[in-house]
Amino acid sequence: MQDAKAWLENIGKTIDAKDAKGFSEFCTEDGEFRFGNAETVTGRKNIEDYVAAFFGMIGSSSHEVLNYWENADGIVWEGRVTYTRLDGKVVPVNFTNIFYMDGELIKRYLIFIDNTPLFA
Repeated sequence: MQDAKAWLENIGKTIDAKDAKGFSEFCTEDGEFRFGNAETVTGRKNIEDYVAAFFGMIGSSSHEVLNYWENADGIVWEGRVTYTRLDGKVVPVNFTNIFYMDGELIKRYLIFIDNTPLFA
């Protein structure tokens, strides 16, 4: 990957735009996506539908890249997301994403996050 930080920022912007289809296109056709402790979702279209449903539960989000690490097999993204809930309350949450890559696409997208404050 030429510029991992710019790539991560692009993923963040896609999420913040609530672009579920664009988000899913970062993943392989048979990609896996796991958000926190939820069940793993498999397949690009299923990932698109899953994140579209999540986008409907929030007002907005803003992602930051705090740090990242990469090797030949993947990328780790340490970040912060600031959610605006549907009731207008602003909630910052730290997260770590692990991406197992297949070329330029994500084969396994794992989000480690405690979203309890988002829904409290």
